[in-house]
Amino acid sequence: MALITISGYPSSGKSQRAAQLKRHLGSRLADPSYTGPSLSVVLLSDDTLNIHRSFYNDSRSEKPARGTLFTAVQRNLAQNTIVIVDSLDYIKGFRYQMYCVAREIKVPVCAVYVLATPDLCKQWNSERTDGKAYAPETLANLLQRYEELSSMDVPADDFRRTITEGVVKPPNTGTQAVANAPTDALRTLEHTAASIVSALVSEQTNSGSLGGTTTITLSSTLKVRITPPPRDMALSELQRLKRQFATLHKKAIMLGTTEKGVVDWSEQSAADKFVAYFEENIKQ
Repeated sequence: MALITISGYPSSGKSQRAAQLKRHLGSRLADPSYTGPSLSVVLLSDDTLNIHRSFYNDSRSEKPARGTLFTAVQRNLAQNTIVIVDSLDYIKGFRYQMYCVAREIKVPVCAVYVLATPDLCKQWNSERTDGKAYAPETLANLLQRYEELSSMDVPADDFRRTITEGVVKPPNTGTQAVANAPTDALRTLEHTAASIVSALVSEQTNSGSLGGTTTITLSSTLKVRITPPPRDMALSELQRLKRQFATLHKKAIMLGTTEKGVVDWSEQSAADKFVAYFEENIKQ
């Protein structure tokens, strides 16, 4: 239903605000007067994921810690779940990754900025006795590296309205799930196109000339109707069209495609694609 990120300096009170927000949302959803959809509230934090503060002492241990958090966000974010992310979130690129996940799932996004001065954060960190304090040098480094919120981090002035009525931006090409082609898709595409080219050459040789729509039988289960030009076609011309056709579709096959629905890479589909490409690009 929504992704809420808690951002601010380390030791600024983010965890306390995140816990307060979780309790508030939970009580609102459990109120008898609430008539909206059935929702759950999940709080993801370094504490709930067993990420110790010492993981942020160096980049080698910090990177897998962020990976653990990101995986948890992907696993928990859904249309019936409000996910609150309470972590350092000091890197814009990491916040953008979570933003892209929310766009892909089509849920609203908002950010809570917990404001405290660096000196106050240092004071509160030094006063902690629960074993969750940062090392002084780590805290100073994190304070210096914090990146302010940007336009993609949507501030939430009214949580309920933002979560239930917030603007949901549609996924773009960069955030859509990629549909991978079967492993034999390229071979099927090239083999089918080559079979059609061979059939056209054979038909032209046997009949002397082509012209008008003709039916080509490629196998007992595969037939295509194609309209060649009323002239002799050189084998080199047909081979060139076949190579261009394969190159055109190779990127979609190798890297995946964001076309809506299920992309068909069967022999029949490959044949239909090549016939359409042939008729559009062959010189009359």
